[in-house]
Amino acid sequence: MNSIKMRVNGKEVSGTVEGRTLLVDFLRKDLRLTGTHVGCDTTQCGACVVHVNGNPVKACSMLAAEADGAEVGTIEGQANADGSLSVIQAAFQEHHGLQCGFCTPGMIMAAASLLKENPKPSEHEIREYLDGNICRCTGYHNIVKAILAASGQEVAPPAMAAE
Repeated sequence: MNSIKMRVNGKEVSGTVEGRTLLVDFLRKDLRLTGTHVGCDTTQCGACVVHVNGNPVKACSMLAAEADGAEVGTIEGQANADGSLSVIQAAFQEHHGLQCGFCTPGMIMAAASLLKENPKPSEHEIREYLDGNICRCTGYHNIVKAILAASGQEVAPPAMAAE
């Protein structure tokens, strides 16, 4: 068993974990931060993306003990201090960048990392960056539009269904 301490979404946390405990399991089971999803357990889908010391990490590929002493950010920490949606979250909502919502936390965490690295990415750069995140519902078009909007770039409004 390993005693670990880390800062998660700005709060000091600690716990005791087996050496094989994955970061995603520590976040979900021990800390009850269930926004980080487990989709594939093989690092293929990106539903478990979190930030560790400011870098995007697939939490299903990192041991909790490896995050000892780290600063970890999850989807629960993305909202504004007053609880309102962040710019990225609001853009996903406004531009219909989610459907079933399963991939959304990982997509938003990846988008936040991308916009930190590249504040005005092109559509091609967004699609390339999201290559490690799978969405089975949206076809990515509205996710890309949401990230473009979150970056402050002009985006056509969502098409309305014909009445």
